Amino acid sequence: MMTISVVIPCYNDAAFLQACLAALARQQRVPDEVIVVDNASTDASAEVALSGGARVVRATQRGIWPAAAAGYDAASGDVIARLDADSVPPADWLARIESALAESPGSDMVTGPGDFYGCSPLVAWLGGTFYIGGYFFWMPFWLGHRPVFGSNFAMHRAVWLEARLRVHRDRDDIHDDLDLSMNLSPAVRVRYDPTLRVAISGRPFDSWSAIARRARWGGRTLLQGWPENNPWRRHAARYAVRRRRAGRPTIGC
Repeated sequence: MMTISVVIPCYNDAAFLQACLAALARQQRVPDEVIVVDNASTDASAEVALSGGARVVRATQRGIWPAAAAGYDAASGDVIARLDADSVPPADWLARIESALAESPGSDMVTGPGDFYGCSPLVAWLGGTFYIGGYFFWMPFWLGHRPVFGSNFAMHRAVWLEARLRVHRDRDDIHDDLDLSMNLSPAVRVRYDPTLRVAISGRPFDSWSAIARRARWGGRTLLQGWPENNPWRRHAARYAVRRRRAGRPTIGC
């Protein structure tokens, strides 16, 4: 059986983290390891993590990508699952991840969307439909494959080991999940399961400045490596891999 490590980056999110760890404690499939990456918090996040049975990894460089990368590096499981501190997974979350990866050997990663809580129903619907829904709809045109969603995904550890030196893990002004998606090997296959869902906080929509910051991060992430790392080349690389798998020549690629 595969072993699963759950990685949770955290910065001053003690209350959210407590709810996240409580949800992990109720999992039908118990995690083999829970790693909370304390990103130089000044609140009780580390204490909450330890009291919840998690292993605490310190990441002094501020930023979601430095913290997430430190957690992935520290993980020992065959599979690395990812949540944010404000994610609340249902009781069957890890069981479904294990089944998805075990029953589909061709899948290297599995991801799903989120449902916003702590905001109005209208904001939750708009966020789910246009923010998350738009992300999963539009990004395959740019990437050549499905993206992963940072609050809800899992990958075989080998995927991270292969990508860890290509991603921009020291940046604190880009989206870590999109950057990881952009720097996957063309051979990596991402499975999107719309029924694999977690609850996530609606706080990204608390202010227009927060929304604008996320938009800037998105544009900055997409344009990294431009023009060499453009959508046409990405699609061509994926197409070549598909032809090789089908035993056909890759003329022109």
